[in-house]
Formats: sequence, C-alpha cells, structure tokens
Amino acid sequence: MSGPNTDYDPVEVTPLKAEEVEAARDAALAAIEQATTLAELKQVRLDHAGDRSPLALANREIGALPPQARKEAGQRVGQARGAVNQALAARQAVLEAEHEARILVEETVDVTLPTDRRPAGGRHPLTTGAELVADIFVAMGWEVAEGPLIEAEWLNFDALNLGPDHPARTTQDTIWTAPAENHVVLRTQTSPVQARTMLTRQPPIYIVAPGRVFRADEYDATHSPMFHQVEGLAIDEGISMAHLKGTLDHFASQMFGEGIATRFRPSYFPFTEPSAEVDLTCFVCRGTGLAAGGSDKCRTCKGEGWIEWGGCGIVNPRVLTACGIDSERYSGFAFGMGIDRTLMFRTGLSDLRTLFEGDVRLTTAFGSAV
Repeated sequence: MSGPNTDYDPVEVTPLKAEEVEAARDAALAAIEQATTLAELKQVRLDHAGDRSPLALANREIGALPPQARKEAGQRVGQARGAVNQALAARQAVLEAEHEARILVEETVDVTLPTDRRPAGGRHPLTTGAELVADIFVAMGWEVAEGPLIEAEWLNFDALNLGPDHPARTTQDTIWTAPAENHVVLRTQTSPVQARTMLTRQPPIYIVAPGRVFRADEYDATHSPMFHQVEGLAIDEGISMAHLKGTLDHFASQMFGEGIATRFRPSYFPFTEPSAEVDLTCFVCRGTGLAAGGSDKCRTCKGEGWIEWGGCGIVNPRVLTACGIDSERYSGFAFGMGIDRTLMFRTGLSDLRTLFEGDVRLTTAFGSAV
C-alpha cells in the first residue's frame, strides 16, 4: 500500500480551496433560508449536508493531504459544515412551529357544531326521571340508598311483615331463582333497601331508594315483569302522618308543578300501620275534573280530579323491631310509587312498553331531561 503523497500541493485540490468551501457553505445557507416547508428542508439537508454533498466530499479529501496541510483544511471544512448544521437546526425549529400553527388553523374541528351524519341521541327518560326524584330528596337533606336486584326472601318479605302465607310470595307475583331451597328472589319492591338500611344504621334515617323491581306480570300497555319504583323511608323520634303528608305534597309539587297536592285514602299494607293510598291532584284539569272548555270530563282523571299515585303509611312497629330499631322510641313513615307511572304522567305516554322497547326515537324526543 502506498503512503500519502507528501509532495501534494493542497492549494491545487479544488474542493479544499477556501473559495470553494465558502461557495459550498454560502449555497447551503441560501438553500436553507429559501426552504418554506419541512419537505423542502429535508431535500436541502440531503443536498448540502448529506454524504454526497460538496462539503462532505471535501471532507473526504483531507485524508489525502500531507500532514502539515490537514489541520488548516480540516478547520476550514469543519467550520463550514458546522455553520450549515446550525442553520439547518434553526430553520427546522421555525418550520415545525409554522407547521403546527397551520395545522391548528386548517385542521381545527368545532366539536360543538351539529352534524347531520349521525343524529344526536339522549339519555333514557327513566334514567333522568330517577335522577330527578333523587335530586328532589337530596335537596331536602335525604340520602340515596341502593340494594341488590337479587334479594334474600327474608329481606324481601319476612322483615317487612309479609308472613309465610302471604299471597305475594306465590309464583303468580314473585320470580324465584333456582334452586328454590336457597330462598332467593328477584326483588318485588325496593323495600328491602329500607330493611338493609335499618339493619346497618341507627336512626335518624332519611333515605330514598329508586331502582328496578320484578314481578310475574303480563307484558302489556300497563304492566311489565320489570319496572321501576322509588321508595322513601324516614325513621326518627316523633315522626307522624303530618310529616308524611308534607313530604309527599312537596314531592308532588316538584314533580308536577305548583298547586299539585296529595290526598290519603285508607288502605292496608303489611309493613305500614296505618296505611293509605296516595292520590295526586290531576295535573291536566288541576283538580276540576273537567276538560279544557269545561264541557266534558277530563280524560286523564275521568272526571275525578284525582289520580292514584302510590302507597304510604307509618312504618309498622313489627318492621322496626325485626330490623333492630326500638319501636318504643322511634317511629317513621314510608312511601312508594312507580317511576314508570310517574314518567307517563309527566310526558303523556299511554303505553308502558314504549319505555322498554329500545327505540332510539324515544330518547331523541326527550333529549337529556324529562
């Protein structure tokens, strides 16, 4: 192998001449400055800083120089390449910033604009209806309580004073889970939530319990094997029917508007004593019993001026005792009504099945609230 040519005159190596190196550097800097996009700058980088660029080729020629000439040539080429790399980095930063700013302007999507490609849906009215009921009682200082859908027979019946021979326990009303000896049912009411609360807490207790319940009913315009109830329970010292009446009057006015009140009709429920059916002032005729114009009977209340709403009463002392509460010291009231029925009152729906058939037109019509 031959050694370096010591007689080689570096001045005659064209790529290493000072004017050639400066010309290559200036051409590179000019091209960098003229690049207006990242793609153009990438091509400039290849042309003026790549392996086949003039400065890269000049750098390769340094090895062929005699030792005494390499230092000066190396400094000259290195300074030129450093200036080019700095200019590339600075221009890269500027073009990236411009690119991002342009994307923010050109590709911005206004997510608040309506679209006709996919119609807007809405939350199910049963969901929003249950939340409305809960909000009314939370505003009064009550708590929302929940319980399992599959419930023990004792909590669903015995703890609520429904004896072993009560007809509600038959398969005509109750959906039992297999095997029967486990004594487990799909809850027929949300009252077991009240029992669970009384078993785990001491008075004062003020809870409202909305949720799904199940009964072996036919599926038609007014019945469903799965529907929704809301029950309220207040346990404290000195609770009376007057407190119950005031609570339900406030509940009714919040759900159906000012001027709507309730009335009690004597009734019987095993878990309350005394017990009453709750009627609601007709929210269509406002209790007059007459249709608009006054010539015909109101179709909603059939001329009665009242609409049946639910049941209520003073909690039976046996229920308090079964749940570990001193019935001599504490008393309470309980009430319950169907959320589905209440929703039908508020919206004018005539067929209960409309709520359960999954038609998106229903939620679209109601939007996000009822």
